[in-house]
Amino acid sequence: MHILDQLAQTVAERASADPESSWTAKLLAKGPEKCAEKFGEEAVEAIIEAVRGDKERLASEAADTLYHMLVMLQARDVPFQAVLDELARRQGMSGIAEKAARKS
Repeated sequence: MHILDQLAQTVAERASADPESSWTAKLLAKGPEKCAEKFGEEAVEAIIEAVRGDKERLASEAADTLYHMLVMLQARDVPFQAVLDELARRQGMSGIAEKAARKS
């Protein structure tokens, strides 16, 4: 099992945990909007580190971003597999063609 699959499974399992004992449960208890906001904050932090060029900090912030993306997906009951399926659907398609297909 890939590490992101394992992390998605852990996030799903912790969704029903006590918010006092689990950061994931605490985030989810605040609702999908707060989970989305937290994802956005982490994404901005990753962008800042990318601009600064600090590879170690960027890797750390990217890990935070991936985790918070999985929490955001969980908050809206979107399984990680749905994201993987969408990526698989797009594989082999040029980015230009994929974007054009979204507009129609």
